[in-house]
Amino acid sequence: MGIDAHWLTFGPGKELSGFAARPPSTGPLPAVVVIQEAWGVDAHVEDLTRRFAQAGYYAFAPDLYARKGVRPPALGKERMAELQAFINAMPHGAWQDPKAREAALALRPKEEAQRIGESLGAMMGQVTNLAQHLPVLLEATRFLRDLEATKGQKIGSVGFCMGGGCSALLACSDPQLAGAAIFYGSAPAAEKVAELRCPVIGFYGASDARINEGISGFSSAAEKHGKSYEPLVLPGAGHAFFNDTRPSYHAGAARESWARLLEFFRRTL
Repeated sequence: MGIDAHWLTFGPGKELSGFAARPPSTGPLPAVVVIQEAWGVDAHVEDLTRRFAQAGYYAFAPDLYARKGVRPPALGKERMAELQAFINAMPHGAWQDPKAREAALALRPKEEAQRIGESLGAMMGQVTNLAQHLPVLLEATRFLRDLEATKGQKIGSVGFCMGGGCSALLACSDPQLAGAAIFYGSAPAAEKVAELRCPVIGFYGASDARINEGISGFSSAAEKHGKSYEPLVLPGAGHAFFNDTRPSYHAGAARESWARLLEFFRRTL
């Protein structure tokens, strides 16, 4: 028997969907909620979910964009892949500069440029309001607590980029969460840190200045409220250093953070 990986539905009316993976097991397993990047539950996130299953966990990646298994057209898998390819082709970080982005879009055929622009706008609407994803994430942890394969076991979360910020918010919102990991995700508001109920570990690339601006405030708020937050800044790495499908991938940082992450989940789950 190998890893059992498949899509399933959950939540009220089974309107939510997610990708689940589990190793062969005769008993309940601790669970990890794997929270997507802004690209959605793509092949990379499915691969990550399988990796956690190979490490001995029931891993579950809820699709934050889909309802009844369908995403809005601008956030569909093909459209997100097209947008990611466009961003990957630009110099590092240049896509966040409106002028540079418009100049790059102007070089594309009109219909393609329009699709990419629409998808970027739709994606940014998801990234700039992380709280909108909490209901789905809370349904995911509720689902895992009721699932026979994970019943009675601890649940943790790990998120990447947009999902990293969501993992932090979930840790502030689910009092039963046992541990939360953040990969280069935004810090929660200082007042939310008081609501943390579990240890949090964060992994950041040393050159990811925009995200790293929030580490100090997060650390101060955690210390003030007696919460456990361990930020690890990895030298030589930038944003999205763990995504091995993108130019930003950094093997050394990925190796170090993966080892530390598994040890964190061993302790907390």
